[in-house]
Amino acid sequence: MSRVVAIFRDDFALRYVTSFMFSVILMYGFYVQVHGDFSPGGGFQGGVIVASAIIMYAMVFGDVRIREVLPNLVTVGAIGLFIYIMTGMVSILFGGNFLSYVFLLFDSVTEQKLGVFIVELGVGITVCASIASVYFDFASLKNDIN
Repeated sequence: MSRVVAIFRDDFALRYVTSFMFSVILMYGFYVQVHGDFSPGGGFQGGVIVASAIIMYAMVFGDVRIREVLPNLVTVGAIGLFIYIMTGMVSILFGGNFLSYVFLLFDSVTEQKLGVFIVELGVGITVCASIASVYFDFASLKNDIN
């Protein structure tokens, strides 16, 4: 554990504010994720915001607590990629092009909105897991320079 994390763990105010802001940032990230087809935002932006909340929490409380909840971020990222690919494959199975959002279940407008939402969900999950995984990989390295 680094000296910086040890200092953060002893600071009650920082821990309290982080506990509060964690939920606020998560809600904002999910808002950006869900409203991506109506306003600026979407999967990438929402995924980055959620990942920043996870990283902030890990910096203050240590990565052990995050690792208990998200033990394998690579698997989570693969699930997001699977959602993205399967949305395109379903379109192909129903006679459309990849990611043309042809599901033959609803009218074309509803299918477009549903398809965009599912694709953006997959992108958000993948981006969040990838960015958090990069942080945890760098944070786990030893300082071998000195």
